[in-house]
Amino acid sequence: MSQKHTLDELNNLSRRELITMILMMQGQLDTLNDNIEKLIEQVRLANSYRFGKHSEKLSVIEGQISFFDEADAMYDNSAVEPEADEVISVRKEKTKGQRELDLKEFPVDVIPAHSVSKEELDAFFGKGNWRKMPNETYKRLRHEPESWTVELHTVEVYVGTDGDHQDEFLRGQRPKDLLRNSIVTPSLLASILNVKYVNSSALNRVAQEFERNGVTISKQTMSNWIVKCADKYFAPFVERMKQELLKLPVTQSDETPTQVIEDSDHPNTKCYMWVHRSGELYTQRPIVIYEYQKGRDQSVSSG
Repeated sequence: MSQKHTLDELNNLSRRELITMILMMQGQLDTLNDNIEKLIEQVRLANSYRFGKHSEKLSVIEGQISFFDEADAMYDNSAVEPEADEVISVRKEKTKGQRELDLKEFPVDVIPAHSVSKEELDAFFGKGNWRKMPNETYKRLRHEPESWTVELHTVEVYVGTDGDHQDEFLRGQRPKDLLRNSIVTPSLLASILNVKYVNSSALNRVAQEFERNGVTISKQTMSNWIVKCADKYFAPFVERMKQELLKLPVTQSDETPTQVIEDSDHPNTKCYMWVHRSGELYTQRPIVIYEYQKGRDQSVSSG
């Protein structure tokens, strides 16, 4: 704590002592100003977190990736596609049973009756002092979270031994694959998309859940599947949706401003997430399209 001086003491100080005291006070004042600015910034951030708009401005948070752009962030076209033997590991098969909440609409696995032997009956009631009553029944709900099946495809191959096609090969017609030389199937991709985008779960959690069921698929591989299938199948579908939307007499659009570090060259840069949809009176086939748009420096555009 700084020492307080009386007026008489200050009058008796030499010029050198006064200069030294003023320099010390200036250093203390600078430190106090820095601390005050830090406190003001902390209060501002706390108020912004509590009352302001919540938007993520970091490209990557340690240990966490945005649900929206995780697949794009993890996409790597050079990553090696895993083989089926690398994905599936040996595990115990699960018995079939109920997997639903509505007990009337799903299969029932009838459990063998919990019986009482004749010896137990005679020992309890006495020999012959008993008769059979109607059975009691009750239900319990059993849940099986995952079911996995390896598809083993066999393609017949023939070779010509004579004639116009001698030494030429002919193979049986195999089903179309989602991605060439990939183990992914429509059902597997649909499961990943449902957990990630409908249930809002990160791909790392999806990979961990698969691992607990004996299936090893990295989030890198799942990201590649999502991006490649989006470009190959969903992009043309979205373009068709846009064509149908533009045919309508009335459409609705709204934007949500955000800041994306990767697409922002300036602190004032704003990007937009647009949603376009058909009017509320068009109920035959509602159309909803989300579109991301890179922004520009607002200070420049407004000037």
